[in-house]
Amino acid sequence: MSSSSTQSADQPAAGVDLVGQEFLAFTLGREEYGIDILKVQEIRGYESVTRIANVPDFIKGVINLRGTIVPIVDMRIKFRLGAPTYDEMTVVIILNISGRVVGMVVDTVSDVITLSAEQIKPPPEIDTALSVDFLVGLGTYGERMLILVDIDMMMSSQDMGLLDAVVAA
Repeated sequence: MSSSSTQSADQPAAGVDLVGQEFLAFTLGREEYGIDILKVQEIRGYESVTRIANVPDFIKGVINLRGTIVPIVDMRIKFRLGAPTYDEMTVVIILNISGRVVGMVVDTVSDVITLSAEQIKPPPEIDTALSVDFLVGLGTYGERMLILVDIDMMMSSQDMGLLDAVVAA
């Protein structure tokens, strides 16, 4: 056999990128979202937070995570998805954004999904609670559709006021 005919299914053709991007899938209400798994530091159960005065309502407060003060953002409040409820399924995703640690409260976390470039479609041009600027796109995985969020851009955006306001508090 010549080397040109020995290409197996495990060996992609030259120039073909079979490595997909991994997203942590989570839910808020009835929608499923995804964020870059490389931004996730850990996943924890929801616990009570220490409230801070004069911060936006979507910032629940802060927690002490092994000596690091971590601001906690409730994504259901941020995305205006109704009154949040907290139960045994509610989790906090601890993120590392530009060297700062931030937590975000979500309803549930389901799994890690690998999406290829072909499975990620551009975001629609519609008016939503989540600015299109913060969307990577829509990911399709079988029958599932994930709203892919650029968590770096969203958490460091000026309307969040998060990284500066809480760290200074």
